[in-house]
Amino acid sequence: MEKVTRLNANLPVVEKDPDSDELLSRIREDAPGAFDEFVTRFGGRIYAFGMKFCGEREDAKDVLQDTLLQAYRSLRELEHAEAMTSWLYRVAANACLMKRRKGKFDPEREISLEELLPGPGEAARIQIPDPAALPHDDAVRAETQARVQKAIGDLPPAYRIVLVMRDMEQLSTQEVADALSLEISAVKMRLHRARLMLRNSLEESYAADRRADGRP
Repeated sequence: MEKVTRLNANLPVVEKDPDSDELLSRIREDAPGAFDEFVTRFGGRIYAFGMKFCGEREDAKDVLQDTLLQAYRSLRELEHAEAMTSWLYRVAANACLMKRRKGKFDPEREISLEELLPGPGEAARIQIPDPAALPHDDAVRAETQARVQKAIGDLPPAYRIVLVMRDMEQLSTQEVADALSLEISAVKMRLHRARLMLRNSLEESYAADRRADGRP
């Protein structure tokens, strides 16, 4: 993760946040409780990010631990407090990708965009239910969330992390590009492919359920 520290000067500086300025100053001064405050403020977000990407609690805990360790070693060198969030996501993204490289769940091949596009004369695809429009049924909501989480987990890591950061963490395209050291065009391409893969996977899942129930 040394690369992360050296590149922090290239991260975008956003609107000033007095709380971030004060917190970074206290961390640089080794003020008592400063890093604990940092963990309290960002720890939950890092863990949630790890869960969305890795899908496993133990992996998310490892991502959190690795990210906090890197932050403890390098946060004092951050030039602008306003770039703290982008810098942190870069560290966490690095930790997530390293975690997946060491795992056994990466797909054997990368699916091409062409495989996901509808062919000539292809019938209209079935619609994916909107979780927000589902009945207030905890079991149905839980099943839908599990289905979506599995589909996200099946995405190739390079596409999954862009989808998680852009659509789930609500980072801007520029922030994702800076966090992953990618061109904006590459982020847009990966996000487009990730969304197509996710839609394709969910549509196939719902279609299988319909066939199993004898519905057209």
